[in-house]
Amino acid sequence: MNEHKRIELLLLFVKLAEELNYTKAAKALGISKGQLSDKIKRFEQVLNAPLLVRTTRSVKLTQYGQQVFEQGKSIRGQLFELERSVNTEKVEGIIRLTAPRMFAQIYLPKLCAEFKKRYPKVEFSINASYTTHNLNDKDYDVAFRATVSPPLDMVAIKLFDYRHIIVASPSYLNSHAHINQPRDLTAHACIVANGQSKWHFEHTHVMVNGWMSSNDNMLIKQYAIEGAGLIRIADYFVQTQLDNGQLVEVLKAYQSPQNGMYLFYPQSSQKAHKIKTFIGFIKSYFTLKTE
Repeated sequence: MNEHKRIELLLLFVKLAEELNYTKAAKALGISKGQLSDKIKRFEQVLNAPLLVRTTRSVKLTQYGQQVFEQGKSIRGQLFELERSVNTEKVEGIIRLTAPRMFAQIYLPKLCAEFKKRYPKVEFSINASYTTHNLNDKDYDVAFRATVSPPLDMVAIKLFDYRHIIVASPSYLNSHAHINQPRDLTAHACIVANGQSKWHFEHTHVMVNGWMSSNDNMLIKQYAIEGAGLIRIADYFVQTQLDNGQLVEVLKAYQSPQNGMYLFYPQSSQKAHKIKTFIGFIKSYFTLKTE
C-alpha cells in the first residue's frame, strides 16, 4: 500500500478513536459510516492487528488500538504543525478557529467579514462550542476562550475582561417585586443556561427558581427581552440590548467574579503568514475597542 494511503487510514482511525462512535466520526470526517467502517477494517488488515472491539452499542480500543491511537495523535500533531509553519507571504487559504458560542455569535461575524474584505482569498472554518480543544494535536489554528488561568503551553493574549450580570426587560421589572439583594431572586422567574441554577456573585451565591433551562444563549436572551424573566449572562453578550433599553441590569452592587476572554495559539517558532496576519488583526481590533 502507498505511504499516503497508510497515512490517510491512520488519520481516519485517530478520529474514530477520539469519538469511539462511527456515526460521529464519519460526520466529522465528511464520509459515510460504511466508508469509514471499510477503511478501518482495511487498516487493521494492513497492520495485521485488531484495533477495535466492536459491539452493537459501543466501540472500544484494543491494546494495539490504544498504541496506534497514541502514536497516531503524535503524527497528526506533527502534520498540523508542519501546515502551520509553512512560511508564505500570501494571506490565503483556510483559517481554522474555535470559540465559545456567545463570543462566536457576537464577534466573529464582524471580525471574519472584515478580514475577508482585506484578504479575499482567505476562508474560515469555525467551531463554535464550549469544548476546550488542545491546539497542539487538534486541527485548529487559533482559539478564543474564556478563562481566569490561560494554559501555559499556549501563547495567550487577553482581549477583554467581562462579568456575568443579571438582566431583565423593563416590562418584567415594572410588573414584579423590586430586586435589592441576591436572595430576592428566589421569588422571581428565572431562565437558566444549561441547568445552572446556582448564580454566583463576588461574595455569595443564590439558588434561583429556573422555570426554563436551555443550552442556547441566544434563545435565553430573547426570552428575557420578551419579558419572560431574569437571566444571568455575560455582559458583552447583551451590551447592545442594554444600550438600547431592551434589557436592564439589576444588582449592580453585587458583581460576579471577573473573567477574561483570550486568544490562544500554539508556541511554535514559525507560523503561516495568514495566521500571523489574522492574530495581528484581532489584537488591533480589541486594542482600539478598549481605548
